[in-house]
Amino acid sequence: MQTTVSSSPELDTPATPGDIDAAGERLSAVRTMIGRVIFGQQEVIDQSLITILAGGHVLLVGLPGLAKTRLVETLGTVLGLEERRVQCTPDLMPADILGSEVLEEAENGRRSFRFLPGPVFCQLLMADEINRASPRTQSALLQAMQEHRVSIAGRYLPLPEPFHVLATQNPLEQEGTYPLPEAQLDRFLMQVDVGYPDLAAERRILLATTGVAEAQIEPVMSPDSLQRTQRLVRRLPVGETVIEAILSLVRAARPDSTDLPEVQRMVGWGPGPRASQSLMLACRARALLTGRPSPSIDDVAALAHPILQHRMALTFAARADGATITDVIDRLVARLG
Repeated sequence: MQTTVSSSPELDTPATPGDIDAAGERLSAVRTMIGRVIFGQQEVIDQSLITILAGGHVLLVGLPGLAKTRLVETLGTVLGLEERRVQCTPDLMPADILGSEVLEEAENGRRSFRFLPGPVFCQLLMADEINRASPRTQSALLQAMQEHRVSIAGRYLPLPEPFHVLATQNPLEQEGTYPLPEAQLDRFLMQVDVGYPDLAAERRILLATTGVAEAQIEPVMSPDSLQRTQRLVRRLPVGETVIEAILSLVRAARPDSTDLPEVQRMVGWGPGPRASQSLMLACRARALLTGRPSPSIDDVAALAHPILQHRMALTFAARADGATITDVIDRLVARLG
């Protein structure tokens, strides 16, 4: 399970109402600032913030022109994070992400290697159209996303903290793309689907982006305050009913442990333990984002789709019958009552 939170005695201290209220005010200011430039995507904004608060990575899936890149840039500015962007293409190499060693010659004639860090050495990395990179290049992010370090010339180099990857993907255009392997999909805490804005939001977009001046944004948080908030997320108490709901939901999505015949018939492989971990942290983060002292079963139901949909696959027979992962998750969520 990826995390940006190091061990600290602070994690052993339960969250106080004062801590929760203060964090809620900061996060409300963050949402307001983002809302100045991103219109009609409040659920996408909230799910992205929840993922970052939980210490994870986000896969944004949507058609071109839906402000995915703008959202990532805005998150970096508002959260005060150092942000870099990588435009993924079939000829992109791992060194273009990680960096490389170059041979230099000093004035005395001695030669030595010097490491030039790549864009991965930042706090918020945007991997634009990640499925256009080759599998070899995609794998360059596996260790970074899981361990927050990279291996260069036999040495481990730590990445800045906090470290988050926000990747984008076009769900329709598949020519010249390489599907992400399951191991990499599992490293994304959430898959956030970005849809079209409604009429009122599109009207605001039209007026706000075609005039002389556009709204300006400024930092609301810093990397230190973000990490303190991430630690606070882990200090929120979780009731036994919520824990049981998470375990019941995730285990019911696996064909070898479910008691639902339709899941056994329709699902080829289901989510692993990382899904349970992700759901637990995301529920805590959602509670904090909305100013509540602890998560509820409603949080489990609300986050089931973005947490599970990229960690499951249908059988060939189910796909042939027109079934979708959304249908399966809907049935699982309905059981939560």
